[in-house]
Amino acid sequence: MNSRTIEVVLWVAAVVLMLAAAGYQRRTGPTYPVHGSFEVAGQTYNYELVRSAYTTDDAQVEIPDPVEGVTAVLHYKRFRQSDEFASVPFRADEGRLIAELPAQPPAGKLEYFVILQLPNGGTRIPDAARGNVVMRFKDHVPLYFLLPHVLMMFFSMLIGLRAGLAALFAPRPMRTLTWITLIGMTIGGMVLGPIAQKYAFGAFWTGFPFGYDLTDNKVLIMWLLWVAAGVIVWYRIREDVRLPRYAVLVAALATVVVYVIPHSVQGSELDYEALERGVPAEEAIRTGRQPEDGQP
Repeated sequence: MNSRTIEVVLWVAAVVLMLAAAGYQRRTGPTYPVHGSFEVAGQTYNYELVRSAYTTDDAQVEIPDPVEGVTAVLHYKRFRQSDEFASVPFRADEGRLIAELPAQPPAGKLEYFVILQLPNGGTRIPDAARGNVVMRFKDHVPLYFLLPHVLMMFFSMLIGLRAGLAALFAPRPMRTLTWITLIGMTIGGMVLGPIAQKYAFGAFWTGFPFGYDLTDNKVLIMWLLWVAAGVIVWYRIREDVRLPRYAVLVAALATVVVYVIPHSVQGSELDYEALERGVPAEEAIRTGRQPEDGQP
């Protein structure tokens, strides 16, 4: 293959890797809806249970309304608290059954499940083996911060993967790609990311050394590796191409690992006990060290 064909192949490979990692992260993240189905009178109905909502309104939970006479009840309580489950009946609305979860302060979480009353008995959704659904509330992030943050992170991932492929197969554009990646991640991850988090949960940074937010920490590690790769590429590219290639390849592999880790896992979480002691909501947010119970 000539050099132009190689360039095209490597760019296509970078795009495919980026889309695959981003899609996997989205589908496995703790805010991705819980999907499932139930059967009534021989017919299957698919449902989607939400896991993320805004603090400004009660969160709406919807399931299909199968047939007349079928009812449903929403059961919920505060996450990780010893509360009794509250119950809210669903109401019918144009082929759907709808109930609301009460809005919570930023980073507040509720866990819930639904009991569907069928002619032959009750059905729990999701089933007990999958556990309860965990809903997290957040404030709105202005689109002029959120959109550039998201676009810059995916752009940086694409260029970083292309830099990693250059380190493996064709090192000629590696130096330029490395610095573009570093600049993009600095703007998207280390500047716009904390701003978006401040709007959503009230804190700029909840990773090391202030907390255990996995999203903040993985972005920090990824960024530091690209800083190291950028420095090595800048000083060593003319002397010995092997060390720069290794550094860029490690940073690119770390980027894949970071994007495969679900977004928002062990993220900001409202401490309800602190809230009850009178601590202001914006100061009662912590980061969880353990995986969220009840996540599928």
